[in-house]
Amino acid sequence: MIEDPQGTVLALFLAFCRVGGCFMVLPGFSSFRVPLQIRLFVAVAVSMALLPILWDNIYPNVKGGGVEYILVVGAELLIGVTLGLVARYIVLAIQYAATAISMAIGFNSSPGGGVIENEAEGPLTSLITFTTLFLLFLTDFHHMVIASLVRSYGFMPMSTGFEPRMALMTLADTLGGAFMLVLRLASPFLVYGLIFNLSIGMVNKLAPQIPVYFISIPFILTGGLILFYFGSNTFFTLFIDGFETLFMGLI
Repeated sequence: MIEDPQGTVLALFLAFCRVGGCFMVLPGFSSFRVPLQIRLFVAVAVSMALLPILWDNIYPNVKGGGVEYILVVGAELLIGVTLGLVARYIVLAIQYAATAISMAIGFNSSPGGGVIENEAEGPLTSLITFTTLFLLFLTDFHHMVIASLVRSYGFMPMSTGFEPRMALMTLADTLGGAFMLVLRLASPFLVYGLIFNLSIGMVNKLAPQIPVYFISIPFILTGGLILFYFGSNTFFTLFIDGFETLFMGLI
């Protein structure tokens, strides 16, 4: 690498394009609470660490120069973003499931500022989303992503460029797998809310003069929170296992 300083810099930039594109949309790293300088330094550090390992895969694509190099840069950015979106879609799915759980158990308080993203979220949604992301980092999910970036040079080599069909199929499979995963996780709360509301509806038919809505809210909320309290350990454990299976199966 020292014999060709210009080629080394260009190869490092190509590595940075794929790594930086992935980190740009990766859960946690792409949060508005992480300063841009930190994201940049992390992406550059990871690129420099991976360059010696991937030198034989990256350096031959530098020799062309000119228009060919610019096309490779664009393809690397798209590949990196695709890899990052796979993990982001799974985390967005658990955020969607947390919102559905909040509605199913009657926890419909006014939304506040999000913990991870700059958007309004309910308290329970923020709690589940933040806990999930926190556990992902505790289980070295970022190491899994870096290892997947290294493997991606095998099934998404620079020589073939960006393949839109393969990327769209990967993202579509991610959405399908993530939806089924969070549906299994949220199903106890959805069934609980459905059965409780059906029971309350029958009570309302038998005694229309009773204000069922105001009486039922404390009970459905208390029961839902108790269900979440006793099932939270299994809930997050199953999600972490499902995330690893789904992510490693697609990447």
